[in-house]
Amino acid sequence: MTSAGTAISPETGSFAEARVKLRALLVEDNASDAELVLRALRGSGFEVISDVVQSGNDFRRALRSHCPDVILADYNLPQWTGMEALEILHQEGLDVPLILVSGSLGDVKAVECIKQGATDYVLKDSLARLPTSVRRALQETGLRRQRKKAEEYLAQKVEELARSNQELEQFAYVASHDLQEPLRMVANYTQLLAERYRGKLDNQADKYIAYSVDGAVRMQGLVQDLLKFSHAGRQEIEFRTTECRVVVEQAVKNLQAAIQESGAVVRWNGLPEVMADSSQLTQVFQNLIANAIKFHGTEKPVIQIDAERKDHEWVVTVSDNGIGIPSESWQDIFIIFRRLHTRAEYAGNGIGLSMCKKIIERHGGKLWVEAYSKPGCLFKFTLPTKPTAKAVEEAQA
Repeated sequence: MTSAGTAISPETGSFAEARVKLRALLVEDNASDAELVLRALRGSGFEVISDVVQSGNDFRRALRSHCPDVILADYNLPQWTGMEALEILHQEGLDVPLILVSGSLGDVKAVECIKQGATDYVLKDSLARLPTSVRRALQETGLRRQRKKAEEYLAQKVEELARSNQELEQFAYVASHDLQEPLRMVANYTQLLAERYRGKLDNQADKYIAYSVDGAVRMQGLVQDLLKFSHAGRQEIEFRTTECRVVVEQAVKNLQAAIQESGAVVRWNGLPEVMADSSQLTQVFQNLIANAIKFHGTEKPVIQIDAERKDHEWVVTVSDNGIGIPSESWQDIFIIFRRLHTRAEYAGNGIGLSMCKKIIERHGGKLWVEAYSKPGCLFKFTLPTKPTAKAVEEAQA
């Protein structure tokens, strides 16, 4: 067998095209024409098994008995037409190529038939073209089925991943919730140990106690943040008409102490009215503004919030004049507990941006960071002008 799909005959040593098995269903009322069609196929390397039908009922029965690889249908029959066979194919839910084989079919009618779903058409006085048309139809059908199979496989994996994520989220919620009490006990008693015995033992003991207290308090903070993060994914979203200006004002009010201490300036302009959960949207703005204040440079923090409408969504921009984020870390910053700085440099557990991303995605939007021409950072997120069906479904889940 050669790579071209041909075989060498052992008797003659010559090349012969490999035979291709083909089950064909012919919609034809003329026995002579049916025989000419089969002869054209057999003469071009097809090993044909065929059935011939002349009515819609016979056609449907033949489909259910043995599903064919290809249907070769005359356009005009006394009782029905080849295009009616296409309708039955659709009713049966079968993806089988149908080629019209007709004595006469004008170009306009042929184009109309192909638009309705016919794979091709061949005139009966040009049957030499039929094998090529059949091969092309089989190849296209095979590719289409492979694509459908791949799409179904992908959809299955997406469903499995969503289920796995849901189970992990449930585990994170339960684990973090149940860990709080024992961790509180550990933290309380290590702190009590530190207060009672600090200075009464040697320096090494004091150091060990300090490590224990710090570790317990830090673990307590991580568990509480994990609980908040899992809660953000489970909390029901109440979509209501929400003024972003009011939400930003609330976020600024919540951060008043940090703003006064740092001398930060928060400005906003042209903020829209959106369909969102106002309390969750407040968390997003509050986290982004708080980060801008925390990671400020030598100058006083200046945070600018703007918005513009693009097609069916609002694009909200939050920019600052802080220390910025290296481009190679733009994806890492949205991973839960991923930090770019040590705790000695900046406090926090690295959960704020993860929560923001989860909230925005549950609203049907996206959150990302972009290059900025000035020193500082530029965050953008989108909110649909109307909640998407997927967002509404997840919000009620």
